[in-house]
Amino acid sequence: MPEPPSLLLLRSLRAATGPTACWSCRYQALHSSSSRNAAKLPPKSTSTPGTPASQSWEASKKEKSDDEFTPQLLGRPIGLHQPPRPGQNTGVDNRSLRQRRNDFVNWEKHLERRKQLAAQVSKPYFRDFSAMRHQKGKSFLSNPRLFKAALSLYFPNLRGQTLVNTKVAQDTTTILDDKVSVVTVFSSLWAENQTRTFCSEAANPGLHHLLLQHKDVTQRVDINVEPNTLKYWLLRLFMYRVRRQRPADSHGRYFLIRRGVTDHIRESIGLLNSRVGYVYLLDRECRIRWAGSGIAEQSEKESLVRGIAKLVEEAKQPREMRVEQRAEKAGNMEEKGKALVDVEKELETQAVNAGAS
Repeated sequence: MPEPPSLLLLRSLRAATGPTACWSCRYQALHSSSSRNAAKLPPKSTSTPGTPASQSWEASKKEKSDDEFTPQLLGRPIGLHQPPRPGQNTGVDNRSLRQRRNDFVNWEKHLERRKQLAAQVSKPYFRDFSAMRHQKGKSFLSNPRLFKAALSLYFPNLRGQTLVNTKVAQDTTTILDDKVSVVTVFSSLWAENQTRTFCSEAANPGLHHLLLQHKDVTQRVDINVEPNTLKYWLLRLFMYRVRRQRPADSHGRYFLIRRGVTDHIRESIGLLNSRVGYVYLLDRECRIRWAGSGIAEQSEKESLVRGIAKLVEEAKQPREMRVEQRAEKAGNMEEKGKALVDVEKELETQAVNAGAS
């Protein structure tokens, strides 16, 4: 490490000139010490942000950040295990004072509530915004084929205001039941534009054609989830604009929801990012048969059209026939299970007899 210039100056003056050196000798000593220090120091970098080296470094950094997360295919059914019922997930606490007091002094429920609060506190505030850097927030790739009806899970019931009547809340299950539904879920204009890449007439004309052709069994339902109270009331204030932008026959299928979408529901149906738009394809029993997120790819649009065409074909069959087909499949599965059990018992008996002999 080079010494301070002041110390070098004093030492050079003492060694070379002595205590009675003139000003010219002192200047020469100062100049020589400064030149020696400059020779010891490493040369300064002259690269600028526009040089090829800096550009390659920025490109490698960007490539590394983009490769941190890659959406994967949705490989298993998502949803809730229990069928939805009107009146569920309203977000309203209907407990009596006695029930609230009993839950307050219940230690097990206290620990459960503590875990929920700890999970909320540990969640970063800007996590959803940071995730938008990768693939524009796309959480997963949609399944190329429909999930089997026997293995599919259910879309939850939610309650909110529609464009028909903003004063009385309505359940989504009453609208979704007995219909093949394309459900979009979003929480911002950015997310709503992402869902339009799946469902709009310009982006997916094949889907729009099927929805118009089979109005008796198909429908599109839009769910706007806004948990922030201030933003919610601002949206309620400007609902008339949304009403003008949409056809009159779709006003009853647009929901504005503030409460009831818990963390458990979000994890169950795959709402992993509140800033991203999601699309679900439901059958007539409110089961999630297909799901998509983010900005649609061409293969996802095609799989959505194929899926709704297949569900329309199933919906055209009488309900009794569908029930009989499911019963036959269940009976065949039971018969296969019984046959496997008989084979296992026979093998165990043979093994026991062989050991005894």
